[in-house]
Amino acid sequence: MFRFLHAADIHLDSPLHKLDYYEGAPVDELRQATRRALNNLVQTAIRENVSFVLISGDLYDGDWKDYNTGLYFVSQTSKLRDAGIPVYIVAGNHDAAGKISRALRFPESVHLFPSQKPATLRINNIEVAIHGQSFASPAVKKDLSAKYPPPLPGCFNIGMLHTCATGREEHEPYAPCTLEGLRSKGYDYWALGHVHQHEVLMEDPLIVFPGNIQGRHVRETGPKGCVLVSVDDSGRPELEFKTLDVIRWVIVNVDASGADSGYEVVDRFNKHLEACLDENEGLPLVARVVIKGNTQSHSELASDMEQWTNEIRSAAVDTSGGQVWVEKVKFCTKPPLSDKALKSADGAIAELVHLLDELQSDPDRLHDLADELADLEKKVPRELKEGADGIKFDDPKWLGSLLDQVRPMLLKRLVCKKESE
Repeated sequence: MFRFLHAADIHLDSPLHKLDYYEGAPVDELRQATRRALNNLVQTAIRENVSFVLISGDLYDGDWKDYNTGLYFVSQTSKLRDAGIPVYIVAGNHDAAGKISRALRFPESVHLFPSQKPATLRINNIEVAIHGQSFASPAVKKDLSAKYPPPLPGCFNIGMLHTCATGREEHEPYAPCTLEGLRSKGYDYWALGHVHQHEVLMEDPLIVFPGNIQGRHVRETGPKGCVLVSVDDSGRPELEFKTLDVIRWVIVNVDASGADSGYEVVDRFNKHLEACLDENEGLPLVARVVIKGNTQSHSELASDMEQWTNEIRSAAVDTSGGQVWVEKVKFCTKPPLSDKALKSADGAIAELVHLLDELQSDPDRLHDLADELADLEKKVPRELKEGADGIKFDDPKWLGSLLDQVRPMLLKRLVCKKESE
């Protein structure tokens, strides 16, 4: 019997994603998070007495700011060497030649697979054969696994591959492959990397994404870590997910339906936050708060979003004892608007309903709207247009979601005006 750790997507010293802009952000803690998570990986390997560690790509996050990134990795793998634990690495798209201009020689116990063609490394004392190939360039679009060698007889065969597999949202389509293609190789385990969510793609053989070891932004929520693989004397592997993250990103959804005031919404947030703290084992949390629902408090919230964002942040500090930092609050509430009022509407209200329905059902009309907003787009600061939450006047889907927010406000004002006349 032997055990090994399979990790990927460490992105050591990954830069902060615009968090410097936010007052009160735990910048220092987040800047050190990937290093501390790597240290947890090393300590887990030593504590579990594993035979070796696999890193399936994206050890780094592109070029280093200075040599300290490489020096830190060397210091950590030296601890593994002293414990008799070798490390096997395939370079991913962020590690590829041309992306990394600096380099330091690894300790002799660290083995990096070549990029020219697949290679096989054998661990003779436990009869393990590891097959892998590194990325030669930052964008590899061919199926590298197609040329991987046949399994070595009498060995537990592992394939290491940095890949999008059959394709994943928000991940570049690098080194695509099929599950049937991987299975046909006859290996006992496939150690994949590139996709940042932990996922078991196939049970026989095991084909696994461990996910990244530390979430870095709001699209990387939930527990992050590696997998501990235990192989019994019959060659059957079993998985156990090991958390390594030191700060966790979460999304807190608050249903404001029926709330009569902004403070009632804050109280509802508190209840959700208490549950979230219990679910995440006492780890420091970075939270994105999303408030939804038809509520009488909509006007109160919408009239001063800065105040209510800070009320939410204040409640988070009080409830968590400073353990939670609220990265952003998204207000997606709507005023309660009766169907009866809309159905009986005429004049300006009917015209507005008709116009909004037409816009949202016709992509061409949304493109026309984008053209009309082109001049406004030029005046918007660049930082407001960056990232997944940025303003995207040229994206029909984004414009459609904007109309969803604008629609209830406009209709509410028109209906209220009509009812008061």
